[in-house]
Amino acid sequence: MLKIGVLGAGHLGKIHIKQIKEIPEFQLIGFYDPDTEKAQSASDEFNIKSFPDIDSLIDEVDVVDIVTPTISHYECAIQAIQKNKHIFIEKPLTYTLEQANELVKQVTEKGIKAQVGHVERFNPAFLAAKELNLKPMFIESSRIAQYNPRGTDVSVVLDLMIHDLDLILNLIPSEVFQISASGVPIISDTPDIANARIEFENGYVANVTTSRASLKNERKMRVFQKNAYITINFLDKKVDVYNIRELEGEQENPFSIIVDPGNGKPKKEISFSSLKVPEINAIRHELSLFAKSIKNNTEPEVTITDGFRSLKLAHQILEKIEEGMNRIK
Repeated sequence: MLKIGVLGAGHLGKIHIKQIKEIPEFQLIGFYDPDTEKAQSASDEFNIKSFPDIDSLIDEVDVVDIVTPTISHYECAIQAIQKNKHIFIEKPLTYTLEQANELVKQVTEKGIKAQVGHVERFNPAFLAAKELNLKPMFIESSRIAQYNPRGTDVSVVLDLMIHDLDLILNLIPSEVFQISASGVPIISDTPDIANARIEFENGYVANVTTSRASLKNERKMRVFQKNAYITINFLDKKVDVYNIRELEGEQENPFSIIVDPGNGKPKKEISFSSLKVPEINAIRHELSLFAKSIKNNTEPEVTITDGFRSLKLAHQILEKIEEGMNRIK
């Protein structure tokens, strides 16, 4: 059994603590949070030890789960890495690219396991969609949320859009060719609404829209590929599939749609189906798989290099947004 400790007992930290207690591969030793009120609350709620400092917690465990504000990710991770501890680190990997690059270097040199908490990879809707062997040519994603001051220590690109950037990089096997982006601050000092168009070297395209100044919550991705269109609803855990084929003979499915493109071209039949989505707690699943990667000495599901790639793309988008905002000024 792997001994694990959690850094951070805020909203997400408590969720991690709760889920870790349900994972048989882990023995939860305790946690650390500098806020004494939060620490006491978590200790009472979960009946676990609150450590007085980071070092004393790290010394007692095999794995460190970093669920602190983004600005402290690097410092916490370095302390754990220097003591040869495996690390699970929430997204985004770090605040700056320089910090992220150093973590990749340190993890590689130490030979430890490191996984980044891009939790939407483990959303049951995305897992179900992946079974279709997705080969997207165009991706459109929309992630909008009501304002929550909890995530405003970073821009909406690093807070929300980075979820979709990680998914897109996971789905499209190509390097980024060109980026155009825009965004504006509405409530906070950093962009609260952003849109990016990402073109890849293989010609594929992704269009990403993110907002944290909306009146509703929505987390959807639309995947367009040859002869199919798939919608993934991350919030409602649903996957709808529209298959397109040439109509041969009579229409067999009374619920399908027949499209006549004209000019003597064959008619197309569009059929609809919904995938069965498994009941999975995404955070528990990602942490459980990380434990298995340590025990089996296999590559984590979301590597630290994956975390670096999505962070790099996020910063490239932020640079484009800043260029546009400077023109507005």
